Amino acid sequence: MTGFLGLAYPWLKAAHVIFVIFWMAGLFILPRYLVHHQEGLAIDGEPERWIEREGKLRRMILTPSLIVVWVLGLVLAANLGLFEGQGGLGWLHAKLLLVLLLSGYHGWAVGYARKLNARKPTLSSKQLRMINEVPAIAVSLIVILAIVKPF
Repeated sequence: MTGFLGLAYPWLKAAHVIFVIFWMAGLFILPRYLVHHQEGLAIDGEPERWIEREGKLRRMILTPSLIVVWVLGLVLAANLGLFEGQGGLGWLHAKLLLVLLLSGYHGWAVGYARKLNARKPTLSSKQLRMINEVPAIAVSLIVILAIVKPF
C-alpha cells in the first residue's frame, strides 16, 4: 500500500524500522544501567558516572529515536487510512496501544533514573531486573502485530 506517500512509502517505512531499532537498543540498555546505578549508590563516584551515561543515552539515542518513531509511525498510519476509519486495521490499533504503553515505560525509566540521581530508589535490584524484560515482551508483540496482522 502506497497511499498518499506514493514512492516515498517504503523509504519512510525503512526509516521507521531503523529508528525503532535505535529506540529499542536504548530501551534494552537503560534499565540495565539503572540496575548498575542502583547497586553502585554506596560506592564513591559511581553514581555520578551512571548519571552521565544515562544522560548521554537519553539525549543521544532514546529521546530523538522516540520522537522519530512516533512521527514516522503516525505518518505511515495515516497513509494506511487509520484516521479516515479504514477497515481491517485492528492490528494497527493494538500495535499503537502497545507503542503507547512502551512510551510510558520509557518515561517511567527516565523518571526512575531521576530518583536514583536523588539517591531515592524505590525498587529492589531484583524488581528492576524483572522490569528489564518489559521492552522485549512489548517489541515481540509489536513485531507480530505488524508482520502477521492477525486482525
